[in-house]
Amino acid sequence: MDTCHNSRNAIWEMDRAHFLHPFTLFDSFAEEGSLIMDKADGRHVYDADGKCYLDGIGGLWCVNVGYGRDEIVDAMAEQARKMAYANPFTDMGNAPAARLAAKIAELAPGNLNHVMFSSGGSTAGDSAFRLIGYYWGCKGNTQRRLFLSRRGAYHGSTYITQSLTGNAGREVKEFTYADDIVRYVAEPNLSNRPESMSEEEYIDWLIQEFEERVQEIGPDNIAAHFAEPVMGAGGVIVPPQRYITATREICAKHGILYVADEVVTAFGRLGAWFASKDVFGIQPDMIVSAKGLSSGYLPLGATIFSDEMHGVIAETGHGRLFSNGFTYSGHPVCCAAALKNIEIMERENLPGYVKNDIGPYFMEKLGELSGINTVGEIRGSHLMACIVNVADSETGKLFDPAINIGKRIAKAAQKRGLIVRPLGNLNILSPSLTITREETDQMVSILSDAMAEVHADLNC
Repeated sequence: MDTCHNSRNAIWEMDRAHFLHPFTLFDSFAEEGSLIMDKADGRHVYDADGKCYLDGIGGLWCVNVGYGRDEIVDAMAEQARKMAYANPFTDMGNAPAARLAAKIAELAPGNLNHVMFSSGGSTAGDSAFRLIGYYWGCKGNTQRRLFLSRRGAYHGSTYITQSLTGNAGREVKEFTYADDIVRYVAEPNLSNRPESMSEEEYIDWLIQEFEERVQEIGPDNIAAHFAEPVMGAGGVIVPPQRYITATREICAKHGILYVADEVVTAFGRLGAWFASKDVFGIQPDMIVSAKGLSSGYLPLGATIFSDEMHGVIAETGHGRLFSNGFTYSGHPVCCAAALKNIEIMERENLPGYVKNDIGPYFMEKLGELSGINTVGEIRGSHLMACIVNVADSETGKLFDPAINIGKRIAKAAQKRGLIVRPLGNLNILSPSLTITREETDQMVSILSDAMAEVHADLNC
């Protein structure tokens, strides 16, 4: 391609004309296009003009070890030269996939010793759905065909995982969904509680609502419950511990499989390899993971499931065929990248750094923004946080959606060299696990200035 086609404007126009981005807002994209990024290093990214930004969202919840890790790049290149691809179907395998599956089994809680690989979080969730259906079919229990999810949840963008999703993205009217097999329970968000209820009373209500919903559907009709330990794209909602424990117990009591969607929370973001057991104290039947598994260096997802489930589906003598999988399942280069990523995380003890040092400091520092009169709430855990912007902090009244407050603040921060994620009235933060205290201070300072600018424009 000649120099003309490599210019910033040419790349921007090619992107606008030909690349359909995930979750595109067509009206604004037609006018503004996208910010073209060119390179990255550590916790910083650089646009096509060479401007540097502190990446406050870690790519998209995923670049856990930071950008520019030569060790991972070298592992990818070495494996690509040795063997760039290996057929994963039926009775063919490769060493990186085998080693990674064994390593994940070592790190995962309890008896979650079996792994199905895919290319990301959505396909990992989709694979969980297929595995669950196959499991109940092998048990001869085809009545269990319904799935329980939370309102406000996000589980992916395949047909099934978008159907399991319960947030506003699920309500796009131009799409259709698997409404015949998905049911929802209330969003476990304490901010939603009526003024007449205490927090403990509202938790009691949430648990009771869950049990009543199970009874209404019929426990013997429910195959599985999908639940994020912390609800990420739904607004970084941390469910109450007592709610998590109780709903896990209800599922176990009724034989309903419990799927922990740890696409975001696994691999260190909450200070643990997996949050379900080490942070929230529950043992799921399955874990869905991606993002931090490879730190975003290559696409990779993993569906991790129990010995009990594997024992049922893999029982010999039935002539069974598990007719599900992907051309790129266990891709050797992707698995080599993930193995090196995990090696780095272990050597540098990044989960420990997040748990005991930078995670608590990050949340404490963000708390300084709570004095701003339009900050209604700062919620999250460790390196997974959300700022709730409100028009009136006394009443909690939200800004008119037409104001697009989250995006306004994100653009003001971007102008100052910080990338944050807007989501309606929210601004979401999920930096790399290697972020420093100095960079955290810089992030909070920029956010404060960005908010001040936006508020001045709005006469807040």
